[in-house]
Amino acid sequence: MSARESVADPYALLPESIEEPPVTLLAAFRRIGPGVILASSIVSSGELIATTILGAESGYSLLWLILVSCGIKIIIQNEIGRYTIGTGETILEAFDRVPGPRWRVSWVVWLWALMLAMIMFSTGGMLGAIGEVFHTLVPAVPINAWVWIINVATVVLLIMGRYGLIEKLSMLLVGGFTLLTVSCAFLLIKRPEFFSLSAALDGLTFSLPAGGFATAVTVFGATGVGAGELVAYPYWCIEKGYARFAGPQDGTPAWQRRARGWIRVMGLDVLNSFVIYTFATVAFYLLGAGVLHGRGIIPQGSEMVGMLSAMYTEILGPSSHTLFLIGAVVVFYSTVFASTASQARMVADFLGMLGSYDRRDYQRRIATMRIAVVVLMFLPSLYFTFLQQPVFMVKLGGVAQALMLPIIGLATIYLRYRHLPNAVLPKGWITLGLWISSLIAAVMMAYYVIHEATGF
Repeated sequence: MSARESVADPYALLPESIEEPPVTLLAAFRRIGPGVILASSIVSSGELIATTILGAESGYSLLWLILVSCGIKIIIQNEIGRYTIGTGETILEAFDRVPGPRWRVSWVVWLWALMLAMIMFSTGGMLGAIGEVFHTLVPAVPINAWVWIINVATVVLLIMGRYGLIEKLSMLLVGGFTLLTVSCAFLLIKRPEFFSLSAALDGLTFSLPAGGFATAVTVFGATGVGAGELVAYPYWCIEKGYARFAGPQDGTPAWQRRARGWIRVMGLDVLNSFVIYTFATVAFYLLGAGVLHGRGIIPQGSEMVGMLSAMYTEILGPSSHTLFLIGAVVVFYSTVFASTASQARMVADFLGMLGSYDRRDYQRRIATMRIAVVVLMFLPSLYFTFLQQPVFMVKLGGVAQALMLPIIGLATIYLRYRHLPNAVLPKGWITLGLWISSLIAAVMMAYYVIHEATGF
């Protein structure tokens, strides 16, 4: 937690926190940030593991799924951010408004808690992947030992308040690794033994996977903005200050002007993150489809990272193996670090909603976040210690996120019609896009459930 957090409560909407939104595009770009944080966590298990494995299993045939996965969730992300700025509520507070069964909180909030429990398996898989890399570099230390060393180091960094520095460094390094991956994808196009333009174009046409459907659902849930990141995004918008800059919702013309202005900044932030993670996701998929599928390599088990490195060594030569290992550590650790910080904020909010503490007491919120950090790192490490299957663990978390997507979409639609102030309602085409995105997610998840239950 930063020093700023100790003196200012970003969740409190106070008149003295009001700030006018930027009026020029350049000034608005200077105020973006939550989406970049999100992108640094998105380019991770979904892209480096699930997306490349989908390419390895299916070749280019499911390129359409990657583009759909990245494209349809951007509107849901934007509308969740709009709601938070327009109301000042956290997204879990918003979900608590959804009608239906409840025990202390809404059923949607409880489903989020269940999803978080499954996402921790993905975190464990990423910790195991990091441990595998360090074990490759220092074989004398077992993978499990590395996992617990990373666990302790991360807890210390988060509790001591070094998040800002690590976050910026991680974004810089992840950006470099993503640039390397995109460059490899461009070089791949010049290698006919790995790339076929006709096969890539065929992959843009709709087709259901002949096999590996669980991986396809994982990619749909985890690539682009996953359900976990969708719920986390409004918290970063609050921490950035968008909601408190708009000020308390009083319905005045001044508030309406500020709220709409900061919503425009947030929309620019969403678009910026979309460009970053879409380029990265497509690049990872092309490498998986071109190199791994062409060689018949399906990464799995404790040798996953070594198998994934073939994407780079085949294009850049054997000397790139070490470069890949460094990049993989950066990608995985950036995600573990950023997602744990996000989840700690959500868990603290959840516990406050259950009445464990007064959420208006920001110091208590910070203390609860720190306790949550310990738990959120301990359980994934424990899961990996017993399972030792990073690919399976990442898929498990991805499926949970995919199943939660239509619920988040439909809940967002409900909030848009029943609780979003009229002054900040989206334009008609945005509302239509929200309906389409939510229905596509619902149809895909319904197909998945039927497929798993009946085999058809």
